[in-house]
Amino acid sequence: MKDERILIKGNEAVAFGAADAGCRCYFGYPITPQNEIPEALARLLPERGGQFVQAESEVAAVNMLLGAGACGVPAMTSSSGCGLSLMQEGISYMAGSHVPGVLVNMQRGGPGLGDIGPSQGDYFQAVKGGGHGDHRNLVLAPSTAQECYDFMFRAFALAFKYANPVLILGDAIVGQIKEPVRRMPPSDAVPAEALIRSTASWRMEGYGRRGPDGRPRLLKSVYLAEGALAERNRLLAQKYASMRAECAWDCVQTEDADLVVVAFGSVARIARSAMRSLRRDGHRVGLFRPVTLYPFPAEALAALAPGRRFLVLEQNLGQMVEDVRQAVFGLDGPAKVLWHGIMPGLFASADDVREPMLQALGEVR
Repeated sequence: MKDERILIKGNEAVAFGAADAGCRCYFGYPITPQNEIPEALARLLPERGGQFVQAESEVAAVNMLLGAGACGVPAMTSSSGCGLSLMQEGISYMAGSHVPGVLVNMQRGGPGLGDIGPSQGDYFQAVKGGGHGDHRNLVLAPSTAQECYDFMFRAFALAFKYANPVLILGDAIVGQIKEPVRRMPPSDAVPAEALIRSTASWRMEGYGRRGPDGRPRLLKSVYLAEGALAERNRLLAQKYASMRAECAWDCVQTEDADLVVVAFGSVARIARSAMRSLRRDGHRVGLFRPVTLYPFPAEALAALAPGRRFLVLEQNLGQMVEDVRQAVFGLDGPAKVLWHGIMPGLFASADDVREPMLQALGEVR
């Protein structure tokens, strides 16, 4: 790959990133606004000896993903919020069985079928587990087409590192925006061959195959013996706690800020434009953008709390604000969390969020 930039959509960047990261299989069912992902992978994967399958439903797609992951194959699916709802049982089975896999959700408006406009209404679905059984997904939130490409490498690496589902949470703006993307693997990219080698001790390879310890290989999520399920959940809890090492965030001019705006994904881009405009007018506003939504970078946010207030901007009826309030609750100083929601389905501009920032600054003063 040459060190040059190409003009592509965020969805196409996801597909190129997945293919370049070593994805071998894709299983999915079409739904707007993410259809460019399967469209591109239908061409890219067969060219590289991989497999593309248009499944008969989202339920079928996630169970195919479970099967591929159980065989140690780097695989993925993609959909939108209502499709991810149908996948929740399979995602929980993957988490319970320690099976890696990557899922992409380019959110659309809801609830129900909603519309194909932008929304961040699937935050709870993504970071609170979504499905049954107390499981967790690692969640990455890109805000640019370049990050859509780069984060695919990180997603596959994390899925195999923790043997767990990893979710890319985008939205209609991130997926459909067209920007220059440098198609070069990040410096810390893990080769696909290394991912596959990491599964050598447990991957399913056919009837009668045994692991290095001589025992039959078995991946399962059912534990009926007394105390067995409790022990399994202790193991999962330890894994989820260790994921805190993956916390990532982006701070923009927070050092002297009176007001710190907290936003993710496409809304963070809009907030940054409004923040720069207010800075030019002499207002001290900063931006905190969570890159990992789970684990949420609570400690990094809490470190900014003394002497400041926060304004949470998100395109929903109030979801991430709960994690922000929990992060700064009870800390010394006048930290206070305000919230402004953009209704799902609307296309907001920097001017639309400038006024809520000014109002928050007025309370600060």
